[in-house]
Amino acid sequence: MVDYYMPTAASASVWFSAYASFAGFMMLVRSMATELMPQPLRSYIYSVFNYLFAPFFSREVTLLFDERCGMTYNELYEAVEVYLRTKIGPSVRCLRVSKLPRMKAIKVSIDRDEEVADTFDGVKMKWCYVVTKVEKPRNGGTDEKEKEKHRFELTFHKKHKDKVIDYYLPYVLARAKTLKEEQKTLKLFTNLDYWDGDDDEDNESWGSVNLDHPCTFDKLAMDPELKRMIIEDLERFVARREFYSKVGKAWKRGYLLYGPPGTGKSSLVAAMANYLKFNVYDLDLAAIEGNSELKRVMMSTTNRSILVIEDIDCSINLQNRDDDQDKSSKETNSYKKPLTLSGLLNCIDGLRSSCGDERIIIFTTNRKEMLDPALLRPGRMDVHIHMSYCTPSGFRVLASNYLGIHDGEDHRLFGEIERLIESTEVTPAQVAEELMKSDDADVSLGGLVNFLKHNQAERERKREEKEAKEKKQNKSTRFSLLKKRLKIFSTNA
Repeated sequence: MVDYYMPTAASASVWFSAYASFAGFMMLVRSMATELMPQPLRSYIYSVFNYLFAPFFSREVTLLFDERCGMTYNELYEAVEVYLRTKIGPSVRCLRVSKLPRMKAIKVSIDRDEEVADTFDGVKMKWCYVVTKVEKPRNGGTDEKEKEKHRFELTFHKKHKDKVIDYYLPYVLARAKTLKEEQKTLKLFTNLDYWDGDDDEDNESWGSVNLDHPCTFDKLAMDPELKRMIIEDLERFVARREFYSKVGKAWKRGYLLYGPPGTGKSSLVAAMANYLKFNVYDLDLAAIEGNSELKRVMMSTTNRSILVIEDIDCSINLQNRDDDQDKSSKETNSYKKPLTLSGLLNCIDGLRSSCGDERIIIFTTNRKEMLDPALLRPGRMDVHIHMSYCTPSGFRVLASNYLGIHDGEDHRLFGEIERLIESTEVTPAQVAEELMKSDDADVSLGGLVNFLKHNQAERERKREEKEAKEKKQNKSTRFSLLKKRLKIFSTNA
């Protein structure tokens, strides 16, 4: 016969009492540790314990998503940041809430050490946002500057590792891309030292504001054929990832916009950004101290962006590479090498130009002839776009924008205005300024006619003065030459 032990009520009470005592003791120890131990020490003890014993007891695995991979921004980190905004539940205790000027919606994100639960195809997982402080020597000296390192941690059962990496993470990337396209607010970044706008949380090299420029290709006052060519070139560029990879070229495109001031170069940049949904990085070379800083700043730009260097002919003295070599040889003892043309060329067309995809580089200038030929060759500036004076078709676009006179409609002054525009040099900015002076079409167009006539008369006067001056100079030259010949003739006689 087998005897079975049947627990009595007394023994069950003893076990329950023992468990309650142990639980109370552990809560007391935890409370004392929380009160008496500083947080860094607690974290250190936990990390040591986890390192020593986790492989034996833990069935979980953790993936780390650092903000940066070396000097390059981690696209997975950005995707996770966007994706988790849609997964914030009532269990999250602390949220970071912000709204920049002109931002369409309030931005909500989790704060440091907060956890967010998620489920994918039956797999339960946990996200955590971790911020650690890193101390680095500054300029190789003894001074130390404290910085922060940001990352996301994803924890789940280790048996689901393949499913998470092969299916869940691609899903997060695709979902984040869709969310960014739906909610995207274009950014204008600048590297100016005196910038007082919003500091970009993801990039310490740039400050940013929202790019709310309303210009589109439909509103650009430029030749329709040129406009169509630019749009087709942009569409072909963004659709040729495999082509650039096949031919062994970095996936980038260079544009040179040149022409007189006021012809719409900056507006064209804004139209390109709005068309492609690309952020714009406005690089001021005058604020760059040397080639090393230029490399760092250029490497910190993101994919699918437009890098703009305006007025390249007068930003700094970048005339030719021979001058660069002479200048560098004279300053070999200096700690920092100065910014040179060679340094700029290496950044836009050297090995570092391949550290990123789908990037557009735009130079603008009022005087193309002043640029070094090395800047203009294909591979650096692939497309040269001449931004000319206002044309009749450009005037029609401006009349539609400012006065609401659309295609197919006409005005009694259109014919005279178009003839005057063809016979004089006037920029779209000047025409737009005249059209803004009144909401009445008759008044605005009448003022534009008077402006164009005055501009034409002034231009004619300057032309006559120039011809008279040249005639006087030629006459003086002929007289001097004749006098010299007479002197020679009298000497020989």
